[in-house]
Amino acid sequence: MKILVLTWEFPPRIVGGIARHVAELYPELVALGHEIHLLTVEFGECPGYEIVEGVHVHRVPVAGANDFFHWVVNMNDSMGYCGGKLIMEEGSFDLIHAHDWLVGDAAIALKNLFKIPMVATIHATERGRYNGIYTDTQHYINAKEASLCHAAWRVIVCTWYMKGEVERAFNLPWDKIDVIANGIKKAKKQLPENFDFWRFRRRYAEDAEKIVYYVGRMTYEKGVQVLVDAMPRVLWEMGDHVKFVIIGGGNTSHLRHQAEALGIGNKVYFTGFVHDDELDRFQRIADCAVFPSLYEPFGIVALESMEAWVPVVVSDTGGLPEVVTHTMTGVVTWANNADSLSWGILEVIKHPGYAQWLKDNAHAELDLRFRWDKLAGYTSAVFERVVYERATSGW
Repeated sequence: MKILVLTWEFPPRIVGGIARHVAELYPELVALGHEIHLLTVEFGECPGYEIVEGVHVHRVPVAGANDFFHWVVNMNDSMGYCGGKLIMEEGSFDLIHAHDWLVGDAAIALKNLFKIPMVATIHATERGRYNGIYTDTQHYINAKEASLCHAAWRVIVCTWYMKGEVERAFNLPWDKIDVIANGIKKAKKQLPENFDFWRFRRRYAEDAEKIVYYVGRMTYEKGVQVLVDAMPRVLWEMGDHVKFVIIGGGNTSHLRHQAEALGIGNKVYFTGFVHDDELDRFQRIADCAVFPSLYEPFGIVALESMEAWVPVVVSDTGGLPEVVTHTMTGVVTWANNADSLSWGILEVIKHPGYAQWLKDNAHAELDLRFRWDKLAGYTSAVFERVVYERATSGW
């Protein structure tokens, strides 16, 4: 099967979770015999065309713009032009696969012009992020999401929670939506033989301190402010022998002020952006990972910590309870509740045997449910269904 993929991010251009999703899914689809051509945005010194793990990657130029939405329009114009040229040069494609609303205009135009069925993967919704649609910008994005979903032959989402959200938000038929989880590669990286555990650990914390971390974006919906509110109780019960490490780029000034106001500024280390190699090392020294999201369609960061053998504490929002099974593969706490979150953290760091039980169970669960080779098989089945229906029905 020949598939044209549209995505606005692809490594090394990483904005959110889509980049890792597409980078890890499509090589597995290539392994199943599919021919994948992926349209994305030019980035730095990356070549305009290259083959990455069997995937034909085409990076398109995007004209400058005065604001983000103007840039998105220019990106879709470029993707539409380059996609149309590619289809005419390469011969007909069996399917178009579009990731989120940002590439929706180009995907819909190519679908209609060349009469190629299109599948859309919706990674999150504007309505979900803000618990409603209130501003002109939110109305614009919501309309684009709805247009993409209605134009798609089928819609893929990552959790049953998201299936319900997409059905309600866009009035879609329940049986048009397929649930396929996000996944994670089996860790292959090995630490250097000369890795000095304690020397590295002392860069972040004192020897007697447990290390509790968050990694991700610093947006309101990620709930880092709830974690900061939970810190004083954890510190009190642990006799101050905890260091909280907040990893990720973005504006952290409000979180720093919050920690200072609580009198715990010296117990919180804001690292800023951390490269993958550094994060791999850091996770070897950490005692607990916390993801206190207020909105989370899936929570791939939880999978990444589980793969690194770090016990996880998450909130019960969105799809997180489908990823982390409470008291089996992690601890699930009440969303936007600092007391519940502090309880969950303490359950992990005060009971090493329990933490090890969670880690062992989590690793078994990853192999059972969250490996990309299995998930690619489910995705391929959706593609094959669409191509069959296209061949046996009118346009």
